[in-house]
Amino acid sequence: MDNKKIDLGHISGKTLLFGGVYSNLQALEALKKVSEKEGIPAKNCICTGDIVGYCAQPEETVQFFKEWGAKSIVGNVEIQLRENANDCGCDFRAGSKCDNLSQLWYPFAKSKLSSHSLDFIKEMPNFIRFTYANKKVLVVHGSLFNVSEFIFKSTDWSIKERNFKESNSDLIIAGHCGLPFIDTKNNKTWLNPGVIGMPANNGKPTVWYAILETKNREITITHKKLAYDYKLTNQLMLTKQLPKEYAKTILTGIWENTEILPPTESANQGKKISF
Repeated sequence: MDNKKIDLGHISGKTLLFGGVYSNLQALEALKKVSEKEGIPAKNCICTGDIVGYCAQPEETVQFFKEWGAKSIVGNVEIQLRENANDCGCDFRAGSKCDNLSQLWYPFAKSKLSSHSLDFIKEMPNFIRFTYANKKVLVVHGSLFNVSEFIFKSTDWSIKERNFKESNSDLIIAGHCGLPFIDTKNNKTWLNPGVIGMPANNGKPTVWYAILETKNREITITHKKLAYDYKLTNQLMLTKQLPKEYAKTILTGIWENTEILPPTESANQGKKISF
């Protein structure tokens, strides 16, 4: 199978967008309940990758995702897992705090995945395309050119523009950076729906997703908060002796380390997120 790219064709109706599950089974279970309450079918639920990550239940999370039937591209973590690599591929600076912590959680996640889960990961595409309300949509993890590229709202538009031009897209849905945002210019929109596995550094334990729909023939994008049993997630991480820094973030909503953030996003730590 060529797993580089798949085209879902035309999608209509409410579409649920999210990323970065990070082995957080409790958050994924809560999000599935949201999709059911909103009447959104699994085929209209799309993840930007990194189903596996920092939290304590990688195998259970992958299997739950598979049984749900939602769609996902690979994140850098899935690429590394399917290639049997020894690191997460997050593009952290060697010797940085994030790099050091990844040497704790990544081997744990790798050791817990069954062959069935690895087979599922190997079938996931690198990119997803579809059309929505006559807009050409592309789903990437970091960017079209680099799965581990961190793109934030403050990232210069010229970098985003190159992705639109090369992919001939109107709307790009991306993940990886961990922060939800919308950036629109020249009728092009870069959307990061947020991640559900970790809080968004705003001082709240709730996490983020987005819903895409049409109203009066126009596309609307609504970011929403997701509440879930974060205390259980924290307890499981501590029991499995995963990094205490990430377990603490689950409770506080504050990133223990912001070395990947540009100055604008770093200055927003602990502040309310608004759109």
